[in-house]
Amino acid sequence: MRATWIIFRREVAAYFTSPLAYLIAFAFLLMTGIIFNNDLTRSVTVKSVDPALIPSFLSLLLVLFAPLFTMRLLSEESREGTLELLLTAPIPDFSIVFGKFLSAWFYFSFLLGLTLIYQIILDQISYPDYVHTTAAYLGIWLYGGATLAVGLMFSALTENQIVAAFLSTITLFILWIGDLAGDIVANIDLARVIRNLTLQGHFSTSFAVGIIRVEDIIYFGGMMLIMLFLTVQFVEARRW
Repeated sequence: MRATWIIFRREVAAYFTSPLAYLIAFAFLLMTGIIFNNDLTRSVTVKSVDPALIPSFLSLLLVLFAPLFTMRLLSEESREGTLELLLTAPIPDFSIVFGKFLSAWFYFSFLLGLTLIYQIILDQISYPDYVHTTAAYLGIWLYGGATLAVGLMFSALTENQIVAAFLSTITLFILWIGDLAGDIVANIDLARVIRNLTLQGHFSTSFAVGIIRVEDIIYFGGMMLIMLFLTVQFVEARRW
């Protein structure tokens, strides 16, 4: 665990000293702020406030932002030759991968925590459903971890950050749009299977509506474990 902690601290420091990370954070908060403001304005005369507005919006936004959070983590190390130095050090491959993953998840959690200011604002002007909000935030936190694990895997596959981000985005978009399988696939059973394999299929009808289901937690946890396992295998292949 000491090796994981060292990698984690190193990567977290890189996030909070990188101009690109601050630009990404600015865009992230700007977009969520605009969505919140629009929904708040509409809630005055059109509809009530959606307790899961920000988490639901982030389920789509992460298709674009998760690859940006992870694209450099292993591809940049590989391109600059520092990954080989890490692999020759007495550090388990899993510690390298897990430390980098935790740093990306921590950075996302930090940004997600900043969006709680919107809930504080709602608390001052209305009576939000805290149970619904808590479930939605828990879901998007797990959802974010799964998307970051996918992005990290593709970062291990190539030395080019742009290629890693592109492949991650395409994969995450497929996993997001699969929630619409019922509208596309005529066979109900096949549509149900496809939907159960997607990220949205385990968020939009559970966490996003205030329901916490064990099978959805297991899905996101399993997705992270599978992606991290594959990432470790790709890193080990570089060692040899």
